[in-house]
Amino acid sequence: MKITKKAVAGKISAYLRHRISVEELVDWAERAVMDGSFEPGQAKVLAAVVGRLGLADVKAFGLTWEDCEKLLRKLGYAARVDIVAA
Repeated sequence: MKITKKAVAGKISAYLRHRISVEELVDWAERAVMDGSFEPGQAKVLAAVVGRLGLADVKAFGLTWEDCEKLLRKLGYAARVDIVAA
């Protein structure tokens, strides 16, 4: 599986939108590190971001909103919040 910046940003987005759990995000990240090939020219950044996501279920690391913002910035993306009526 080819790991791109867009794919990683999509996984972070899915997590922030509660479409996937932290366990699912960690599982994906662990599989991506073991089985995936990173986008040429982006391997260093992608490996760092995906590696960090793989630690999100460890209590000492966790994954805060601020962490997600920083990871997204490393990928060339920005997080934005929209507030809508429920």
